Amino acid sequence: MSTTTAQAASAARRAGPVSRSVVAATVAGNALEFYDFVTYAFFAVYIGHAFFPAATPFVSLLTSVAVFGVGFFTRPLGGIVIGAFADRAGRRPAMLLTIGLITVGTMGLALTPSYDSIGMAAPVIVVLCRLVQGVALGGEVGPSTSFLIEIAPPGKRGLYSSWQLASQGVSSLAAGIVGMTMSALLTKAQLQAWGWRVPFALGLLLIPMALYLRRQMPETLEHGDGAAAHAAAVPVARAALLRDNAWLMTLSVLIVLGATVSTYIALYMTTFAITVLKLPATVSMAATAAFGVATFVFSLLGGWLSDRFGRKPAMLIPRLVLLFATYPAFVLLTGQKDLATLVGVTVLLAGATAASGAAGMAVLPELLPPQVRALGLAITYAIGVSLFGGTTQFVITWLIGTMHNPMAPAWYVVGTSVVTALAMLLLPESRDRTLER
Repeated sequence: MSTTTAQAASAARRAGPVSRSVVAATVAGNALEFYDFVTYAFFAVYIGHAFFPAATPFVSLLTSVAVFGVGFFTRPLGGIVIGAFADRAGRRPAMLLTIGLITVGTMGLALTPSYDSIGMAAPVIVVLCRLVQGVALGGEVGPSTSFLIEIAPPGKRGLYSSWQLASQGVSSLAAGIVGMTMSALLTKAQLQAWGWRVPFALGLLLIPMALYLRRQMPETLEHGDGAAAHAAAVPVARAALLRDNAWLMTLSVLIVLGATVSTYIALYMTTFAITVLKLPATVSMAATAAFGVATFVFSLLGGWLSDRFGRKPAMLIPRLVLLFATYPAFVLLTGQKDLATLVGVTVLLAGATAASGAAGMAVLPELLPPQVRALGLAITYAIGVSLFGGTTQFVITWLIGTMHNPMAPAWYVVGTSVVTALAMLLLPESRDRTLER
C-alpha cells in the first residue's frame, strides 16, 4: 500500500462512521456566529441608539452598521492564524479555538452597558467584541468546511459542505423568530432599553452544547499528528503551495464577492423594510425568517445538485437568476411595500445565493492540497467577506440616505453578479476530482 493510500485509510479509520452529531458539531460554530451577526444586523437601529447616539437617527444607524462592518476587518487575521493552525495541528483543535472566541464576542455584546451608563467605554467595548468575532469567523470557515469535505462519502461532498450554509439558514431563522417574538411582546421603548439584548443572551446558552459536541469530534487531518512537526518546519513549502494556487484563490475571492453581497443585502432587508419602506417592525422581521428558511432549503438543494450535475452549473445558473431578476424584484417591492412582496424578494435573494454558494463552498477545498486546504479556504473566504461583506450594509445605507435611491441594493447585486459569474466560468470543475489526503 502506498504512503498516500495508507494515510487516507488511517484517516478514514480514525474518523469512523459519520453521525449527525459530528455534522452538527462541525457547523455549530458557524451557525452560532451567523446567528450573532444576523441578530446584530436586524437590531442595528436599536444598537445604534444604545451605543452610538447621534444628532439624527440616520447618523446613529450609519454608525451602527459601520461598527457591524468592523468585525470583518479582522477576518483575514483569523483566517491566516487559525487556518494555518488547522492545517498544522488538526481541524478539531482549530474549531475548539473558534468556539472560545465566539463566546467572548457574544458575551461582550450581550452584557455591555449602554452609552448613557458608561459613556465612551460602551462603544469601545462593542468595537472590541466585533473584532474578536471577526477573528473567530475568519478562522471558522476554513477548518470546518475542510472537515466536512474530508468526512463526506463518495459523491456527496457537495451535499456535506452545503450544511455549512444550511446552518446559517437555521441560525437566521432562529434569530428571526426570536426577533419577531420580542417585537410582538415588547413595546418600542422596552426593545430599546433591554429587549434587543435578549437574542444575544439566548445565543450564549447554546455555546456549552457546541463545545461539548466539538470535543467529541474525530480528526480527519492525517498530518495533524506525526507529520505536524515536519509541516511546521517547512513554511516555505506551504507558502509555495499557496503561491501555486494563487489563481484559483483569486477566482474564489471573486465568487465570495457575489455571494457575500447578495447574502448581506438579503439580511439587510429587515432594516430596509423599517427605514425605507416604513413597514412595522413585526412585519419587517419576517424578512429575516424568510431568509433563514430559503437559505436552509436552497443550500441543501444546491449542494445536492452540484453532486449530481457538477459544481459549475450549480453555481452559475442561480447567479444568473440574481443578475437578471434582482432589479425587477426591487422595482416591485418599492411599489408594493407589503409583507408578501418583502418575503418574496428576500426568498429570491437568499435562495439563489444559497444554491450558488453551496456549490461554491466545495470547489476550492476539492482543488487545494491538504497541507493548505483550511488555510487557503480561510484566507479566500475572509478576504472576500472582509472587503465586501463588511462594507455592503454601510455602502447601501449611505447610498440610500444620500442619493434617496431605494434601488441602490439591486444595482449592487447586479454589478457584483457580473464579476462573480465570470469568475465561475473560469474556475475548473472539481466534482469528480479525487480528494487529496
